Amino acid sequence: MAEQPRGRAPAHERGPDQIDVEVGLNLRRARLARGFSQTELGDALGISFQQIQKYERGANRVSASMLVKAARFLEIRAADLLPPDDRVVGTPSLNPRLAETRGAAEIVNAYCAVGDPLLRRALLNLTRTLGPKAASAGPAPDGGKERGPR
Repeated sequence: MAEQPRGRAPAHERGPDQIDVEVGLNLRRARLARGFSQTELGDALGISFQQIQKYERGANRVSASMLVKAARFLEIRAADLLPPDDRVVGTPSLNPRLAETRGAAEIVNAYCAVGDPLLRRALLNLTRTLGPKAASAGPAPDGGKERGPR
């Protein structure tokens, strides 16, 4: 087995490259904006929805040819799937309301800490069912002010 350069973890321990993560997020945004499922995009590209999932997470790199094919299917420029320039300044916010909503960061962090994919899906489904009910119930009796520790 070849030795790793000093001070550097093996590739499988470093995680996905930030550029690959950003390309995946851009692919996901474009797919969702056009109303396609992962299965529909995968079928159009001749790959599985699981592979689309890996691309969108940045776990697998999108080849140049696959990037161009995806862009053509989504009717966007291939460059729209790339980071805006050669420096990646971090993952853009998935939803601007996250920064405005108290507790949102804690919920996201807690969700990410759940190791079991089935439990994460159950939490997501629970949150989706609570969202519309809470919105249709009207403002809270205290005028929408949250109580409890900050």
